[in-house]
Amino acid sequence: MNARTPPPPAIAGQRLDVWLWAARFFKTRALAKQAIEGGKVEVNGAAGKPARTVHVGDVLRIARGEERFEVELAGLCAQRGPAGIARQLYRETPASLATRTAAAELRRMQGPAAPARRPDKRARRLIRALGDLDML
Repeated sequence: MNARTPPPPAIAGQRLDVWLWAARFFKTRALAKQAIEGGKVEVNGAAGKPARTVHVGDVLRIARGEERFEVELAGLCAQRGPAGIARQLYRETPASLATRTAAAELRRMQGPAAPARRPDKRARRLIRALGDLDML
């Protein structure tokens, strides 16, 4: 940057889908947009829209799979960067962090879910037999 080039202007606001992507809550803007349109993201207690402008200080509630986040925007960034920088773009509320930690511990204690399998030959025969009983 030479002496004649002005510094880049500070970002006053940013699109919600771009911020979610830059803060690494979603891998792509398209996934962020789907989550917003699906009602998984709230801005200051109201449903969000992908093009809604967010500002520093806004509170977001984000549902991503089984995880639920409540974060306050601490910064804006036009680019997706390393995870360390992305983590500086928001502050998670203590209540959200405690709830998320407790839910993760509960999932860990329950262990992995049994994989869904197709019924074997014997089980299929029993299922058909139950169906025949209903017709009697």
